[in-house]
Amino acid sequence: MLADPKALQYILHMTGYHYPKSTDRAHFNELVVGKGLVAFNTHQRQRKIISPSFNAPQLRSFLPLFHRTASKLVQRWNDDVIPVDPSGQPLINMNVWLSRATLDVIGEAGFDFQFGSLDDIKTPLAAQYDNLFVDSTLYPAWYDLIFKESWHFIPEPLLEYVRYVPTREYRRFRSFLDYIRNMSREMIKESMINGDGKDIMSVLLRANESSDPKSKMADNEVIDQISTLLLAGHDTTANTLTWFFYEVARHPDAQERIRQEIAVVRARTNSEEYTTSDLDSMVYTQAALKESMRLHPIFWMLARVATRDDVIPLAFPITTKSGEQITSIPIKKGTPIDISTAAYNRLPEVWGEDSNEWNPERFLDPNRVRQSNIGLFGNLLLASGSRACIGWRFSVLEMQILITTLLENFEFSLPPQNEKTKIYRKPSHVMMPMADGEKGAWMGLRVKPIN
Repeated sequence: MLADPKALQYILHMTGYHYPKSTDRAHFNELVVGKGLVAFNTHQRQRKIISPSFNAPQLRSFLPLFHRTASKLVQRWNDDVIPVDPSGQPLINMNVWLSRATLDVIGEAGFDFQFGSLDDIKTPLAAQYDNLFVDSTLYPAWYDLIFKESWHFIPEPLLEYVRYVPTREYRRFRSFLDYIRNMSREMIKESMINGDGKDIMSVLLRANESSDPKSKMADNEVIDQISTLLLAGHDTTANTLTWFFYEVARHPDAQERIRQEIAVVRARTNSEEYTTSDLDSMVYTQAALKESMRLHPIFWMLARVATRDDVIPLAFPITTKSGEQITSIPIKKGTPIDISTAAYNRLPEVWGEDSNEWNPERFLDPNRVRQSNIGLFGNLLLASGSRACIGWRFSVLEMQILITTLLENFEFSLPPQNEKTKIYRKPSHVMMPMADGEKGAWMGLRVKPIN
């Protein structure tokens, strides 16, 4: 298990495709989202085709959608949630509402599809998503853990049939993926009829058509991009935002500082909508978001395996019991390697002695953070290396607009703390907020309108 920045840079950046995902992790991903971008051995080819869908002009075209969705969330709370609470400060499960907002965004931006989650439209897709990972991965049975360990020894063609194992976890994932695939076929058919769509799927289909026939994605790969983008484009973003609002609820001074930054931008612009330059100018807001992502990484670990004998360099030497200084680690082909996102994001050698505390100031002082060239956003182990999340800029822009819109309209605070309201971080595929006595993901915050 590695958290050393030089070792991570070597594995993720310099030799990324020599360290693919482990067999069990790769096929678990295929259970959930099929053979899309996170598939076992086709990432490099697929990424090249998908990249135009996330270029800068394409991302800027989504800004009105982000604003529209954020405004709708504000309106729903003001019209339907806050008035029914006698105190005027209802306890709102942030995770559920943010998940609904981000699902609406990825539906329209990704596929020109209206899910209507914020309009309370009950869709079969929402039922499929409901606690998908909490039900399936949070407390795995001992026999399932042993079964997954055996995947290393099962020929890859036979692993295709793992999805038919008749237990709850595999049934849920099979039902989810089968539903998404059927829905995806209809979306692709409609997109091909329209032909000139600006959504991500339309751009992807046009890029695939113009690609070298030898590198084109097969029909089943294109279909599975939809399940990949749906999950990556809303679940991870919603949970990241949930932890952000948890931290600003704990730190009201940070909330106020963000509002002051918003007021400065509002005073100099004539538009209700922010430009990318406006968002970039909110340096403290960005610092607070980075700090929340550092302290609460959505994926706490990445599983890799060495495809050759190698020597992994270290930035921080290890001293053995005999006093020897180890500056590199020789490994053999086939060695499993766990990359600890959570440990790297809290290394005192990188982030300072207060690395276990939430402190956005560390991102405002370039001398406070040791630059290790790991990540593209705040040096975080999130958008990193050859297999970095292709849509991370999309997600950051979406989060910035939701953050500024919500903090401009509401104050957030923690409810009185007791055993029922205490938040726990639970590793259910992504790091979920949960509380005793609440079903599924739960982050209850007091929300008060700002007049």
